[in-house]
Amino acid sequence: MTDGFTRTMTGRIILRVEDGERALLISLAEQVIEFVQPDAHGRDVDPLAVLIGMDEHVDRPEDPALMRLLPDAYPGDAEASGEFRRFTERSLREQKTAHANSVLDALSRSSSKITLSFDELPSWLGFLNDARLALGARMEITEENHEELADLPEDDPRHAQFQVYDWLTYLQETLVQLMMPA
Repeated sequence: MTDGFTRTMTGRIILRVEDGERALLISLAEQVIEFVQPDAHGRDVDPLAVLIGMDEHVDRPEDPALMRLLPDAYPGDAEASGEFRRFTERSLREQKTAHANSVLDALSRSSSKITLSFDELPSWLGFLNDARLALGARMEITEENHEELADLPEDDPRHAQFQVYDWLTYLQETLVQLMMPA
């Protein structure tokens, strides 16, 4: 397992990963892109609306993982949330796609040692957060069942998923700590 993100003596941010971890990050980034990519050919797509980043009609996600990534702005007020979603969801999806693409770009130019610029850190943080939230929603992880899931036996199919979730949490934590002022 990696040591998470670290800072070199010269101030660069690096992440050292094994081949399997690198492949997992690539797969997760590709999945996030596929999951959140805006629909360019939806039923109500107005090219002008797309150009300015809004949609005529946007449905509230039914998928709990997508709902976790694209939550209601006004819980309890479906009309206000729908209106807010109409003006913001496309750009939010584009931003999440851009974050994952930035991660893919960094992974494609690296092998086991990934060196990041400070400009890339927010994209990595956004991607790690999105991947974690989606996986956590799929597994229905809560504060109440976190310990139970952490103690799953290795033969439980959820064990590997939780290990990925836990690893992403660790990576996110090490990156946040490096981004905080000393």
